[in-house]
Amino acid sequence: MSGDGTWRRVGGEGRRFLRGRARTLLRLALWSLLESAHTFLGGYAVARALDDGFLAARTGTGIAWLAVAGAGALLGGLALRGVFGGLADLVEPLRDGLVRRAVRQALERAVADPARAAHDGAVSRLTQQTEMARDSFAGLVLVARSFVFTAAGALAGMAALAPVLLLFVLPPLLLGTAGFLLTLRPMARVQRRALDADEALAARTGDLAAGLRDVVACGGGAEAGAGPRLLIAEQERLTRLLARWAALRTVALGVAGRLPVVALLLAAPWLLGRGLSAGALAAALTYLVQSLLPALDALMGALGSAGTRLVVVLDRFCLPPPGRERAAGVREPDPAPVPVPAPGGGGLAAELRQVRFAYGVHALPVVDGLDLALREGEHLAVVGPSGIGKSTLTALLAGLLPPGRGTVLLAGAPALRRPGRGPDPRRTLLPQQAYVFTGSVRENLTHLCPGPVSGARLDRAVAALGADGLLERLGGPDAPLDPARLSQGERQLLALVAAHLSPAPLLLLDEATCHLDPAAEEHAERALADRPGTLVVVAHRISSAARADRVLVLDGSRAVCGTHADLPARSALYRELVGVWNARV
Repeated sequence: MSGDGTWRRVGGEGRRFLRGRARTLLRLALWSLLESAHTFLGGYAVARALDDGFLAARTGTGIAWLAVAGAGALLGGLALRGVFGGLADLVEPLRDGLVRRAVRQALERAVADPARAAHDGAVSRLTQQTEMARDSFAGLVLVARSFVFTAAGALAGMAALAPVLLLFVLPPLLLGTAGFLLTLRPMARVQRRALDADEALAARTGDLAAGLRDVVACGGGAEAGAGPRLLIAEQERLTRLLARWAALRTVALGVAGRLPVVALLLAAPWLLGRGLSAGALAAALTYLVQSLLPALDALMGALGSAGTRLVVVLDRFCLPPPGRERAAGVREPDPAPVPVPAPGGGGLAAELRQVRFAYGVHALPVVDGLDLALREGEHLAVVGPSGIGKSTLTALLAGLLPPGRGTVLLAGAPALRRPGRGPDPRRTLLPQQAYVFTGSVRENLTHLCPGPVSGARLDRAVAALGADGLLERLGGPDAPLDPARLSQGERQLLALVAAHLSPAPLLLLDEATCHLDPAAEEHAERALADRPGTLVVVAHRISSAARADRVLVLDGSRAVCGTHADLPARSALYRELVGVWNARV
């Protein structure tokens, strides 16, 4: 990502944000103008107190002018109170907008590329980076408007006293400021790389924390820690680089802030010899030391740290969502369907060809060399011990995980679609935790359908799944639904009705009936099997496997597929599962 692109993106977004808050900016400017009057009086009153008062032997006049300077200080305090009120009206909407954008980006990226969702840095953006942007923006606005109006008051005061003073103040001030501004873009680039390293380290440590027990059990601590050590070393290198740029910034600050004072002191005899009053010289030094230099120091410090950090952080929120990063007007063609011969003359709903998948480069594969062909209209049950890879298989079929090796096809086309294309209409996946949301009962039942659903069709689906009693208790299809008042079984029953209404030709149930009693589970599975399309059920009861056309047994070393009748003779694991189940019933 180029530095110019970063500044262009952030600049465009920043201008739109500020244009929408013109009234707040005007209020800030008016309060700051009042603060600049305090700066003007601070030096001008000192000059008058010396020239017209104490040096002219008029003590009362001198004290009166000092009282004017004191009144100016009170005026500045009042102005600062108003400034902070306006600042809150500007900063808090920025933070709220960034939080909303972070959530939206996380959802878009999770939908576009689920396999990388956990590595997207969304948590860092939602928490650390939004607060970093808020604090940096607040500090930057505060010191920038302070410098602008303080400099205006100080330079106006010097011009009112003796314009010749500006000849010794403006050149070094402009030179140092220009040198400082030249360091901003390089510092922003380093800050961006530091933030990349921070996000990568957060993602890496999150992965390690999730698998820490396995890492320790396998004695892989040294290997697992190698990646974080490299990232920490990169952070250290970038911190040193930032320190070098900070040193150059300090030199620029010295030129802009200290050199005008030195120039005035060196030129004092020449200026006094040509008619400049002692009060005017003292006022110029007051303007520099008490007003201009502190404001300039604060501005350069804020721009050099908070400013570059703010640009880098905001660029994270300005990046286009997945699928929109291609050039406008260019549409990539969909991948061509892969022709798959159908055994027995029937089409294939899904196919896995020599599929291998592992959660990590050095991890043992969960699925290894799996070949599977699902015919259209077939009912397949997947069984095996807990943690053996059943949910992984459904995620591969749903296109949520990319295979490490091999091919996964849905209706002849790759299951894993290109990022940015939205939900896949070819399949519906129901996990164990049923998705139920606040809204009407009808909305919960029809959210998987692309268009309106007639009342008759909805009633047929409810009756097919045996959910009539539940809907009656909830108050009918148009009644409001509170998910917190539903049991896990009721949630699953509503989700199963929604799946029945879904037009997707492939339906994947990942233990989506585990909270139903055996009779309700059998009723639901038979209804979904009668629905047009292909059904894959991750079974937690052997009775589910007995109802299926075929059963896929995963045992960690090989997969065996067959019918419920012939599998006991071919698979020791399946024979054991059937025996345990029969003993229970």
